[in-house]
Amino acid sequence: MTLSAQLDGSFKEITMATANEGDEQSWYTVRCVFQWDASEGALYEERLTLWQAGSMDEAIARAEDEARIYASENGLHYLELAQCYRLATEGRPGDGDEVFSLLRDSHLDADAYLDHYFDTGQERQTTTTED
Repeated sequence: MTLSAQLDGSFKEITMATANEGDEQSWYTVRCVFQWDASEGALYEERLTLWQAGSMDEAIARAEDEARIYASENGLHYLELAQCYRLATEGRPGDGDEVFSLLRDSHLDADAYLDHYFDTGQERQTTTTED
């Protein structure tokens, strides 16, 4: 599988083989999805965890092991979806480092895209205000 990502106006080709080539130890974020048991409808949780591992495969395996424990301890159902992102940072992640990115093709305009994927009205979130 080959992915192309546009970065700073140029395209960079990323193959799964190169994505799995680990340096000695790199940092990875893995997003796992869970379903809560809810009396009315379904409640889903997207959870991101940070892993230092020798490869993307290792990070995913460790994250999925932890996801199953988290689900078991909290009465959740792990939906067996893990998305992994290798951090581009050198050394330990720091303030402001990007920890996850997902590119998605869509025919939706910007407002419809946000409404469809991020602001459906069903999210359990709060807003903040600055004084």
